[in-house]
Amino acid sequence: MVLPIQRGHDPARPTGFAPGSHAWLAKLGGLRNVVRQELVARQLGEQLSAQFGVDARLRVLDAGCGQGTQLVRLARAGHQVTGLDPDPDTLAAAQQALALEPPEVRSRVQLLRGDGGDCGRWFGPASFDVVLCHGVLMYLPEPEPLLAALARILAPGGLLSVLVRNGDALALRPGLAGDWQGAVAAFSGDAYTNRLGLPTRADRRADLARTLSELDVPVRAWFGVRVFTDQAADDAPIPPEPELALLLDAEDRAGRTDPYRRVAALLHLVGARP
Repeated sequence: MVLPIQRGHDPARPTGFAPGSHAWLAKLGGLRNVVRQELVARQLGEQLSAQFGVDARLRVLDAGCGQGTQLVRLARAGHQVTGLDPDPDTLAAAQQALALEPPEVRSRVQLLRGDGGDCGRWFGPASFDVVLCHGVLMYLPEPEPLLAALARILAPGGLLSVLVRNGDALALRPGLAGDWQGAVAAFSGDAYTNRLGLPTRADRRADLARTLSELDVPVRAWFGVRVFTDQAADDAPIPPEPELALLLDAEDRAGRTDPYRRVAALLHLVGARP
């Protein structure tokens, strides 16, 4: 059951992502999204095991949980997960995904409709061991307010996982597509229009690392996501095994290796509170 946040949140307030939610949901089965979700799951799982051990049962907040891909994975692993998102359509998709899970998995998940920027009023300090913020900052005019709110509710020793559009490689996508005007423009700013047709914004790793350090959640690891497959068409089919496994292994290696990870479409930063 999706519960609306009541303490001051206006569910009718527009968000940067809302106009593209239907288009986003239609793309979920595509190759690009599968690569993104699989790589982030690998990287996050590795960091959780390193920080907490393989048997830990953690309190997790997925701020901007969308259709719930990562929160379902984490609930299957035994963690207690709160999913927070302002968009009713993507929350409905998350609820549908949860309905297919066994009762013990469903019992570990709570879905809330609300804005992550206000979560500091809804949850007390140190409420969560792990906080996810994936694909959210690109729809905000600046990252600092949301990151500060999320850092406040992170427990000592906790991890903050942030997935953003890579501002250091913003010209690569239009350049490889032959959009020379877009490529030139990308060198002089952080704004771009994404594949959903929405105006969005990219972040640079050095800037985010500095912000997270100032919030006492310094970066302990970072990865690139979608080095080779970012130019794939929205309807590109998922290859059969074993080709898919090889593709994911190649993307995984590139996302951990310089210089490849520096030009990935997305950056995955994991910060740790001391």
